[in-house]
Amino acid sequence: MSEAAARSIVERLRASGFDALYAGGCVRDNLLGITPHDYDIATSARPEEVEALFPRTVPVGAQFGVILVLEGGSEIQVATFRGDGAYRDGRHPESVRFTDAEGDARRRDFTINGLFYDPLKDEILDYVGGSEDLRKGLLCAIGVPQERFSEDKLRILRAVRFATTLGFTIDGETWKAVLKHAPEIHAVSAERIREELVKILLSPNRVRGFDLLDESGILREILPEMDQLKGCDQPPEFHPEGDVFVHTRLMLTLLAPDAPLSLILAVLFHDLGKPSTRTVDETGRIRFNGHEGVSTEMSLKILQRLRFSNEVIDVVLPAVRLHMSFKDVPNMRVATIKRMMARPTFEEELELHRVDCLASHGMLDNHAILIAKRVEFGQEPLIPAPLVTGHDLIAMGWKPGPRFMETLQSVQTRQLEGTLTSREEALAWIHGETPL
Repeated sequence: MSEAAARSIVERLRASGFDALYAGGCVRDNLLGITPHDYDIATSARPEEVEALFPRTVPVGAQFGVILVLEGGSEIQVATFRGDGAYRDGRHPESVRFTDAEGDARRRDFTINGLFYDPLKDEILDYVGGSEDLRKGLLCAIGVPQERFSEDKLRILRAVRFATTLGFTIDGETWKAVLKHAPEIHAVSAERIREELVKILLSPNRVRGFDLLDESGILREILPEMDQLKGCDQPPEFHPEGDVFVHTRLMLTLLAPDAPLSLILAVLFHDLGKPSTRTVDETGRIRFNGHEGVSTEMSLKILQRLRFSNEVIDVVLPAVRLHMSFKDVPNMRVATIKRMMARPTFEEELELHRVDCLASHGMLDNHAILIAKRVEFGQEPLIPAPLVTGHDLIAMGWKPGPRFMETLQSVQTRQLEGTLTSREEALAWIHGETPL
């Protein structure tokens, strides 16, 4: 988003006699040396005055004094300085009153988000001590923390998000307020919870975020299924690291800083089914037979509950469902390995397998086999065009039925393994002229 467009809006507002400043996150990010994703402007101009000044506007939140100004190809949020009335639903004020810059700063969530910047004077306006907290790397609620979190429950999760993404320490009183209000996070919509959770998980500092979610009690509220992993012990010969929760957290530490969201979610959810499938046989051996199937069902419920897209779901579920299949790699036929590697989710599955091994027994033998096979197969298509099709079978007098797929699958298996290399060989094999 263009800073030039934001500056142009400030200049026009000021030329018309209004106060206008950059506000919130863009000021914070600039001071931290981070390129802002967007620019917000706070002004003394009322919504109708903003609309009168700019030809292209959208009243996205006019009742709260917020107008979207379309300027120079950018969308800039312009909000009137305001103070908030009482909060009744744990998210939004029932009313607002227009005020000045200081009053507007004091209604915000954290001191580091309560800063203003005058781009024409190159001057920071700080009414809440945010500049000092930025220097200290401290996340501190504005005013009385308990009041800030009582007003808007989303701030509970935003505290963890900012501490994670910025690497800041949460102020003691602010942390106490997070702990107290964590059970109230359910007042926030699933979509907003998902948005904040995704920002935490995509941060290179995600393990710190995961720990804060756990220590605050937020994790127990938004992902109670994960809390059940605590104390679910595993066979020590395969899992010397500890219980399923410890194992899952350790896997998070092994992911690349830029790991994709679908992989991170697969790591979190791949063993959710272990507590409900745990058995101990007569020898004392702990087993989790079928846990991958239960984990897949639980993953789907969570992803739907938090309104994740089908695009994410379609990667997470196969990775969770198939993660145990990697143990069979040494005994797989070449065709089976090629089909595995041709799956659109294979890269996520392979990385899930790698960190799963490293976070438990530490053996990467099967991973090494697959890497070697990838080199061996080179640039050839893993699944080439079929030698024969159903039309060929019909031409041979076959009637459609279960044998169709079985026969075509058998031909493909031999094609992938190199024992059938041409259409003629495939047809001959089907006719029975080529032995099984």
